[in-house]
Amino acid sequence: MRQGHNWLQLARYCTVGVTGYTLNVTVFAVCVEWLGIHHVVAATISFLFAVTNNFLWNRRWTFAANGHAGFQAMRFLTVSLAAFLLGVAVLQLLIDVGGVAAVPSQAIAIAIPTPLSFLSNKFWTFGDGEPAEPAAAAEASSS
Repeated sequence: MRQGHNWLQLARYCTVGVTGYTLNVTVFAVCVEWLGIHHVVAATISFLFAVTNNFLWNRRWTFAANGHAGFQAMRFLTVSLAAFLLGVAVLQLLIDVGGVAAVPSQAIAIAIPTPLSFLSNKFWTFGDGEPAEPAAAAEASSS
């Protein structure tokens, strides 16, 4: 994280994360509060919306990745599933043990795995973490 581009990537990752976080909590709230769906099922549905949003934006904007999209999607999904499972465990603890309401619990639970998921996606999903050259990123976006 000593180089400036690492901080820029982290800022972009967090920006994308805010959009995914907002989407996740909004879909979760609709599922739980309006549709009466169980909180674990609602968390799964909201996860699917958020992970799709986050992959597309992180691949193109945060990491300017130019590798095989399908391969990267599988890795991103693997990292995201690990984060999701940790988040669901925290969600259950907050609701069942802590007595916290479902929507605030979800808001807390999805934030906890963020640092680990950033590092996993930076170095494993999208490569070695080095920024793509501008020409390579432009070429990748035109294909």
